[in-house]
Amino acid sequence: MDSLEKRSVAALAAVYAMRMLGLFMVLPVFVLLGQDLVGATPALLGFAMGAYGLSQALLQIPFGMLSDRIGRKRLIHFGLALFAVGSLLAGLSEHVYGVIAGRVLQGAGAIASVLMALLSDLTREENRTQAMATVGLSIGVAFAVSLFLGPMLGELAGLPGLFYLTAGLALAGMALVQWWVPTPARETVHPDAQPASRQLKRVLTDGRLLRLDFGIFALHLVLTALFLVVPVTLQDKAGLPSGHHWWVYLSVMALGFIAMVPFIIIGEKKRLMKPVLCGAVAMLTFSCLLLLVSPPTLPVLWGTLFLFFMAFNLLEATLPSLISKESPAGAKGTAMGVYSTSQFLGAFVGGAVGGVLVERIGDAAPFQMMLVVLTLWLLAALTMRAPSHTKSFVVQLRSSGDDSEGGIDQALRQLPGVDDVTILSGSRTAYLKVDQQAFDAKALDGLAFVKQ
Repeated sequence: MDSLEKRSVAALAAVYAMRMLGLFMVLPVFVLLGQDLVGATPALLGFAMGAYGLSQALLQIPFGMLSDRIGRKRLIHFGLALFAVGSLLAGLSEHVYGVIAGRVLQGAGAIASVLMALLSDLTREENRTQAMATVGLSIGVAFAVSLFLGPMLGELAGLPGLFYLTAGLALAGMALVQWWVPTPARETVHPDAQPASRQLKRVLTDGRLLRLDFGIFALHLVLTALFLVVPVTLQDKAGLPSGHHWWVYLSVMALGFIAMVPFIIIGEKKRLMKPVLCGAVAMLTFSCLLLLVSPPTLPVLWGTLFLFFMAFNLLEATLPSLISKESPAGAKGTAMGVYSTSQFLGAFVGGAVGGVLVERIGDAAPFQMMLVVLTLWLLAALTMRAPSHTKSFVVQLRSSGDDSEGGIDQALRQLPGVDDVTILSGSRTAYLKVDQQAFDAKALDGLAFVKQ
């Protein structure tokens, strides 16, 4: 990458991370600190916790498409402004309904796909995968930081203070976008980076992708529901004050991340992603069962949360890679848009339904819901075919020539290792899905319609 690309990637990764930090920082303390809100009940607190996921799920894909019409940076500013206003509303509200409204507004700033589209505009094709991986890493770091920073800052500043800090992060993100992120010379539709309406039907009818979408739905449903019960259990049953919860989350997240790395390597190198995926879902299910039936002592809770976050980290890292590999050629952006929508919808359902279950049945009910959902996911994972080991490959086509689009498509499909082809006529670009071991890019050199 040249210096301008590095600067763009670093700035956009920082904006994405600050936004995710603001969303997740309240999770580990919300159910504890939110009890002081006027009108608070377990059901309403659960709804408030997951409310951002509903607006995120509804607006994720439309925002990505709208950015083609009104401009990336303008829409990012609008989304971050919504996020800041929602944070201030939640911080100023003494009633739980005001916090719910604020969380909905926070989620309405659904700029994830717009950020990815702008990132694609500002990076060259050969650097795009690395750029997106950098953003993905920043999201993981932000989530981990939020779990231990939330309890510490919550102890010092309370729930309003966390929301005010979130508003400040949104404003800092706007400043970064305005003064640090370059304005692209032109904004182009990137099928591998943003959703496209013409690809939605194809993605929504692909059984392999739907299984993975259900997986991320289940994963974030379980995560949100977990934080309805575990903070209360740590405080009231294990005797650990809320201000000290940070070291539990920090240790289980850090050690869980280290423990999952060998499994990622084994899955990729040995082509054993399906056993790794199924094993992680089984471990997540087992950890939820332990949370339901084990004595709530601090050592037991720590060990169970370690298993939970080891499996969670493994699945959170694996699922986007599988979506990328399983998505049709030229439809990765759309597939990732549906995937993100499923993720945020899971967070909403986990909070809203989990809160109702706590209120009407008791603290054990969310774990029972989690076990049902995870068992369904495990069955779906066990019955899916082994994931492919493909990657995207972009080919630029000559703007002139006698080759028909059908002839180009057929010629590309006949190359060894090519699994799928999508040709964008207007941009003279072909998107290939290729097996990394069987495909040789040099085979393209003999094709007259390929731009050298």
